[in-house]
Amino acid sequence: MDHVDIERLADDLARLESLRAAKDVQRRYAHLSHLRRWEDVAALFAPDGEIVFGDEILRGKSAITTWLRAQPGAVSRPGSFRTELIDAPVAHLSPDGTGVAIRWSSLAFCADGLGGTWIGGGVYENSYRQFGDGWRIARQHYFPQFAGDHADGWTNIGGEDLPIVPFHFTADEAGVPLPSTARLAQQSSPIDLAGRIGALVAEDAVRNLVHALGYYVDRRMWDDVVDLFAEDARVELTGVRALRGPDGVRAAMLEMGPDGLEDGHLNDRPLFDTMVRVHDDERASTRSIELGMLGDSDKGEAAWEITIVTTHCIKVGGLWRISELCRKRRMYADYFRGWGQAELWADAEPGSADPLAAHVRERDQASRGTANDSGDPSALRTQLNRALAFDGVENVSSAYGYYIDDFRWTETATLFASAGNKQSPFAGYYLGRDRIQGATTAMWGPPPELRPGISFHWRTQPVISISADGRSAHLRVRLFQPRTWKYPSRPGEFYAAGFHGGMYPNDQAVLEDGTWRLWSLTIDEPYFTSLDWKGGWASVPPARDQPAPRPSPLLEKYPPDIPMTALGRREEHFRGGTGELVQWPGILPMWFHYRNPVSGRRPERFWPDCVPSEVLPSSRMTEHGYQMPPNGPEIDGREVDPGR
Repeated sequence: MDHVDIERLADDLARLESLRAAKDVQRRYAHLSHLRRWEDVAALFAPDGEIVFGDEILRGKSAITTWLRAQPGAVSRPGSFRTELIDAPVAHLSPDGTGVAIRWSSLAFCADGLGGTWIGGGVYENSYRQFGDGWRIARQHYFPQFAGDHADGWTNIGGEDLPIVPFHFTADEAGVPLPSTARLAQQSSPIDLAGRIGALVAEDAVRNLVHALGYYVDRRMWDDVVDLFAEDARVELTGVRALRGPDGVRAAMLEMGPDGLEDGHLNDRPLFDTMVRVHDDERASTRSIELGMLGDSDKGEAAWEITIVTTHCIKVGGLWRISELCRKRRMYADYFRGWGQAELWADAEPGSADPLAAHVRERDQASRGTANDSGDPSALRTQLNRALAFDGVENVSSAYGYYIDDFRWTETATLFASAGNKQSPFAGYYLGRDRIQGATTAMWGPPPELRPGISFHWRTQPVISISADGRSAHLRVRLFQPRTWKYPSRPGEFYAAGFHGGMYPNDQAVLEDGTWRLWSLTIDEPYFTSLDWKGGWASVPPARDQPAPRPSPLLEKYPPDIPMTALGRREEHFRGGTGELVQWPGILPMWFHYRNPVSGRRPERFWPDCVPSEVLPSSRMTEHGYQMPPNGPEIDGREVDPGR
């Protein structure tokens, strides 16, 4: 690699660090808002920064601070709290490297301590600028889409049809987080660059580890949870003494219930706004906001829970493990009584190792992680490409959710590789962009400019496995799905206010002609549904008392290339699939594309390739010149035996 290539490597590294720093500013905004540290939140804005909230415009720190303090739940008093979840980023650095644009989804729960409650959601299209001391929010532009309270749930803003929120990117740009640029950085040696690249790679591995933990917790897979921890790990729960070692980890998990889920049990605990701080080559820490959606439908019980989840992680034998887990419950509320009568716990100030304690993204100059000890430029380029792949895959994944929210079928199809495939719910798989667009159009009609309702598709909590060469990826994300409608929520309406959940367990992406695109997409759903706002997920009747769901209209209008019925055990019990149908409050099978990332334990339902691969081998990415990404414990994209 020649001198210019080293400069390009340094430049690309600096630009990726900038992109991630801008993302962390918004995550910091969410965590500091939860703590109601409004002066610190306002300090995240540029000196001339502004907030645009619907028709309101606030400029400058003083106006922004005043506005923040006036938001629902912002005043600290007994019974009050405010938690805003901000996730599903699509992030792009400007060509000159001085600005970043990011689209986010938002959902906020608030109580004022006086009996009043508020819930609302929408989309941010934000811009960020770099200053001498780090990145700041230049413009936070919020497009409110729905709002309401606990008593009645939410409706569309103003009870009106909802317009399309403008996009800062096109479908072809979604998978290119760092656009081409002619700007070159100052010359740096490979040894200097190795630590910074290693920190990015470590950040991705630790984020995957914590998100994988969350998925195991959802299903009470306690053996897999224990496997993720170091031998002398420590677990701290609200109201429970600190527990240590494998037996302590298991005992802590059993506080949530026994292994596995029985019919009617909901233990969904999606993680949002995960921040990762890499301290050195062998130490990292994380912080997430967890929204617990809990219940037992047989007993008609349901609850909300908000928990701050922090971890300390260490690297052992080349693999990251959790050495400390702290779960601090912030709010617990009976679903039917509401969070205006919630039990609240005081917020703990972040410790010195907490990602929130550092004012800027920390890179310890003296002891950074190293991607390649020799500083070989070629190896460093591959490592950096793998780190960039994480952001490219997350971008195209989140963009998919935004486009199908808005019925943008041409853009949706454009996100796929030329030989990609997509499952249409309850019908089957369509091969290639034309067939993908044809199926979505046949099912839902042409894109509207206004919509009376939206079924949102937050694709969050990614676990992204990148190939050794950085050109292909496996992807697992959660479907977090609130719905909104212009009318008050009532049973039987598709868009009635409420929450639903699914999983994208077997998605894949590839780098095609310099752009990250989806290779395969599978949706397993629904794992739980809500009857309406008032009844929630605990009031859905047993499957025997529910009307039989109708077959997908696509089976006749636009038949799939591979119907779900052709996929055997993989689609067993899913609507449109094989075997006896299971519907919430029944418990559907849960599939994984990976074995346990620390122990290599194989899940009961393991599908390591794209779902159509068994019946159509040509659908495999490996048949098109791409490497198979790892499906278990890995170092640098290559699977390893953790027992050695």
